Amino acid sequence: MQIDDNPFRPPSARLYDYSESSFGTFIPEGRLVSAGSGLQWLSRGWEMFRTAPGTWIGIAVAFMAVMLIAGMVPLLNIAANLLIPVFIGGISIGCRAMEEGEGIRFEHLFAGFARQPGGLLMVGLLYLLALLVVAVAVGIIATVTGIAALATIGLDGTGNTAAWAIVVSFLAMILVFAPLAMAVWLAPPLLLFHELSAYQAIKTGVLVALRNFPSFLVYVLLVLVAAVLASLPLLLGWLVLLPVLYASLYAAYRDLFFAEH
Repeated sequence: MQIDDNPFRPPSARLYDYSESSFGTFIPEGRLVSAGSGLQWLSRGWEMFRTAPGTWIGIAVAFMAVMLIAGMVPLLNIAANLLIPVFIGGISIGCRAMEEGEGIRFEHLFAGFARQPGGLLMVGLLYLLALLVVAVAVGIIATVTGIAALATIGLDGTGNTAAWAIVVSFLAMILVFAPLAMAVWLAPPLLLFHELSAYQAIKTGVLVALRNFPSFLVYVLLVLVAAVLASLPLLLGWLVLLPVLYASLYAAYRDLFFAEH
């Protein structure tokens, strides 16, 4: 057998350099997009889902099954959280393959285990550490808010001040958790396709998410509406919604970090 016919030979194509390509010009610091981009990401996600609905549904079911099973086992639930960026990386590779005209395949879900798994796992570890720090901070704020709430109820007898304090604390929690959640989705493609470190990828994802908070807010509100509708027919709508969300977050990465030629 000649070496060119060897199926185990590593691919000779460049795997990571997408800074200047047919995809557009990569912008390392990200760019500012309009609030309406949140709707465009979902629309693009729906278009990508329509190209291979069966494959997308299989990916979504397998992803959620692994997460649910691992989440029910003590200690394994921590490992499951570490693996989330690896699966996201695989989905990102599948989305990239779609753009290159190859189409997405079920095995793309596991492609992250073959392409920089160490960096993707580090993304998961840093994300867990950040969540721990934020959880402690939120716990302290909630405790202080609770004490203040009890005091204000005794002073004015209505608890209006306490109610506002709780609302402000809840909004602050969303403001902190939302960029972290978006960063864990934006970080894997940044790490895989642009050779950023795990720390650089998460940091970039958080900063870009904060800069584009209006577009992410529109996106989240639309997702909440879609989630309610997807839950009505015995939750069957989630078989479509989950793949659309996965694809839409890749669309967000493409929109936020590339300028068209």
